[in-house]
Amino acid sequence: MLETVELRKVFKGKTAVDEVSLYLDQGESVGLLGPNGAGKSTTISMISSLLRPTGGDVRLNGKSVVKHPQDIRRVLGVVPQEIALYEELSAYENLKFFGRIYKLRGSGLELKIQEVLEMVGLRERQKELIRTFSGGMKRRINIAAALLHDPQIVIMDEPTVGIDPQSRNHILDTVRLLNREKGTTVLYTSHYMEEVEQLCSRVYIMDHGRIIASGTQEELRRILSGEDTLLIELNEPSPELARELQALKPVRMAEETEKGLKLIVMKQSGILSEVVKEAERQHVQIVNIHVHTPSLEDVFLHLTGRKLRD
Repeated sequence: MLETVELRKVFKGKTAVDEVSLYLDQGESVGLLGPNGAGKSTTISMISSLLRPTGGDVRLNGKSVVKHPQDIRRVLGVVPQEIALYEELSAYENLKFFGRIYKLRGSGLELKIQEVLEMVGLRERQKELIRTFSGGMKRRINIAAALLHDPQIVIMDEPTVGIDPQSRNHILDTVRLLNREKGTTVLYTSHYMEEVEQLCSRVYIMDHGRIIASGTQEELRRILSGEDTLLIELNEPSPELARELQALKPVRMAEETEKGLKLIVMKQSGILSEVVKEAERQHVQIVNIHVHTPSLEDVFLHLTGRKLRD
């Protein structure tokens, strides 16, 4: 339905997006993950025809979006990272303004405004000024504005950053409703791995402007199928222990956590005895060790060397 073909964007000699190829089938919910600066937002801007590619193409049902941008604009709703609302207008007035941009009029526009307000849980607050809303409520109205014209495809660029838990849950429920009940195709980027795990059937991982891995969640987890994750709870933080363990051959990655350390290690490596010996040498007490199979976040760390929020 929607695909990018070797998409490239260069700014002043610097390559921001480097031959990115991805696709979304009708009715899919697809995650696009990457640390800050990976090129996600630039890719989204090119998909939505806001930014012209340096090379490559975006195709909607086989037809070039670069040559025919009006085609994607009719069927696409974009929820940007930044709030795109008028603070001195009410929620209702904002939606009426954006609805008219979509060429909605009269009773049809009124029905759509009430429908999207209901969807994001703010119908009773529609007459209040946007400047009085919390950050989470503003983001929900931002989403409502993108849904007024019943888009077939919705792109959500980190829609839950810095908001309250209630608004976050409303947004996640809205995405589920759009995708599972209305059959809307969703491209979802987030700084929260658990959101992508809940919402997306397939995932692309992007870093330094390139797609470095893609597949279903299960396919991505198989990248670390020969490895285990050790969660080591310590009585006190120990950066030195993390550094020493990282130097051991069976250890793929060692990082500090709130309670201690996380290690990704080769399966059946016998590393536990080495961990205990090193902790004793540094007079650090191990409170607990938990072994589990690698998560999607472990795969991300393995591939990029960075946390999703870096």
